[in-house]
Amino acid sequence: MANFFSSSIGKKLIMSLSGLFLILFLLFHMSMNVVALISEHGYDMVCEFLGANWYALVGTMIIAAGAIFHMGYAFVLFASNKKARGNDVYAVTARPKQVEWASQNMLVLGVAIATFLILHLYNFWAKMQFVELQHMMGFHVSEEAMCRATSGVFWIKHIFAQPIYVVLYLVALVALWFHLTHGFWSALHTIGWNNLKWINRLQKISNVVATIVCLGFAAVVVVYYIVSIL
Repeated sequence: MANFFSSSIGKKLIMSLSGLFLILFLLFHMSMNVVALISEHGYDMVCEFLGANWYALVGTMIIAAGAIFHMGYAFVLFASNKKARGNDVYAVTARPKQVEWASQNMLVLGVAIATFLILHLYNFWAKMQFVELQHMMGFHVSEEAMCRATSGVFWIKHIFAQPIYVVLYLVALVALWFHLTHGFWSALHTIGWNNLKWINRLQKISNVVATIVCLGFAAVVVVYYIVSIL
């Protein structure tokens, strides 16, 4: 078993499974954010429910582990594939021409998304769940910071009222779209849906999933920016 996971196939499988797990998280996170467009009170209730509770903290650690595995194996696969046969990170032998650009730039797209993720964590997680954690651990946290720690609406309004953040988030979502359109397709391909009959179908499914995820996130960014300037 150890030899399998250290092999090229095993590494690709880990990359694929961790990627699919992160896509499920993105779908959940996007669905949670869209609640803000329907009910701001409802969104704050969701944020409070997913604050510094044991189940939210366990979920956060699992998601963080999945992201670290995915990013780590991306570099491992890139290095091994570059040494063996070039820059094809996913090493799919038969793929539609439409996904050529994304497949050749998956690592670059991933690095761009990871860099953006640091900014996103600073803008939201550091001011919400992390503040609650500090309070639970006995560190001094101001009353104002604690009140805002469970108010996702406050931070959405604050962040997306600033044009620079609107642009950065939308650019990051474009990079995420390209990453997902190839990554989702390639992951399904790796786990067994790899016959020629399914290639075009998987590409279409990947495009639909990536578009739903990115449009959902983008809708929150754009709507709250428009509201801020009216």
